[in-house]
Amino acid sequence: MTTLTATQAPVRWWQSRVMRRFVGHRLALLGLVMISALALICIIGPYLLPYDSLYIDLRARFAPPMTGQHYLGTDPLGRDIAARLFMAGRISLLVGFTAMVLATLVGTLVGVIAGYRGGWISAVLMRTVDGFLSYPSIFLLLALSAALKPSPMMITVIIAITGWMEVARIVEAEVRSLKEREFVLAGRMLGLSRMHIMFREILPNVTGPIIVAATLTVARAILLEAYVSFLGFGIQPPLPSWGNMLNGAQQYLATAPWLAIIPGIAITIAVSSFNFIGDGLRDALDVRNDTL
Repeated sequence: MTTLTATQAPVRWWQSRVMRRFVGHRLALLGLVMISALALICIIGPYLLPYDSLYIDLRARFAPPMTGQHYLGTDPLGRDIAARLFMAGRISLLVGFTAMVLATLVGTLVGVIAGYRGGWISAVLMRTVDGFLSYPSIFLLLALSAALKPSPMMITVIIAITGWMEVARIVEAEVRSLKEREFVLAGRMLGLSRMHIMFREILPNVTGPIIVAATLTVARAILLEAYVSFLGFGIQPPLPSWGNMLNGAQQYLATAPWLAIIPGIAITIAVSSFNFIGDGLRDALDVRNDTL
């Protein structure tokens, strides 16, 4: 008697339904292309320009875009805007990504513990979250920025401090809905520790909402950094950021509008791209979209 065994080839990640749904989301794909192009040009762009971000040429002050080798023009001190834009992009994107990582780690830790433990531990943690959320984050951000010495690392930490609460609430709700599921009860019956159940059994099942929240947190962090730097409490000159480039351009809107338009476009592209990617990931990771 011959037994036929059917073998199924493993599904590669790029062949998965999640990946197909994400690729089918046109705005998400557009956002991924735009943010990849922006990050790439910010990384390699400064090496392709004849001027660095701190080079001052007083004879070329307020040069409009496409003047000589100043492809995006110059600022009031004759500094090349393209060089400053790319260096500012490095800083703004790095602040956004690092703040996202910190906020996601803190929010995930708080959410997992609060959702699984329940009782007074959950009450204390979630009331702390509510306390942070009840105070407008922008005012808290400005207060901390004014009280502490502004630097890229300090601004990153401050943005993370004001941005972990949304992640915590999302994770807490997901964990609370999963902790009575069969696989968790089975883990308890097997004598698995609380730490093992929380971080090895439950946490992998909430990675979808965490990834979506993290993507949107990057956009929020970039926007907050630009806002705080625009008000003069963030990244300080001569170190460039998109926000302080806008701050220095506001008095020249009538005579040299490109000083504000160019960094404004960069901020819009970055924030919109991450929002598009977040929307695409949310739809792609939604199990309700699975077809049987």
